[in-house]
Amino acid sequence: MPRTRMNRTTSASLAAVLLAAGWIAGCSTAPATHDWPAEIAQAPAVVRQAYAFADEHPEVLGQIPCYCGCGNVGHTSNYDCYISGLNESGEPVYDGHALGCSICVDITLDTKRLLAEGRSVPEIRAAIDAAYSAFGPSNMR
Repeated sequence: MPRTRMNRTTSASLAAVLLAAGWIAGCSTAPATHDWPAEIAQAPAVVRQAYAFADEHPEVLGQIPCYCGCGNVGHTSNYDCYISGLNESGEPVYDGHALGCSICVDITLDTKRLLAEGRSVPEIRAAIDAAYSAFGPSNMR
């Protein structure tokens, strides 16, 4: 009988641990694994979230400006802060600019949030313009 009680206790404990692990994994803020260069893969979770959003939504970020001054390095949208182009295989070539730029990341995460709220791209752009234009000129021509 003690063995059965031990097994029930162990089973209940194991189930609780697995349930908690599943809940934690489901609530994780880290994006799914991507084939990123090491410096991006090892970046803080919020930066990886922004790179993942850029990977998944080029059509959105390509219409959103950045206000960090990156127009001086040839960026023409917030998307360019993450991805500089596509290689011959059609895979993204990552730009490391956003690794060290909180304005880029903040704009991207605000865009992600507004998109999740159901806002249209023009509405998102207007909100980004209003929130970030004080930081500098838009990089969009």
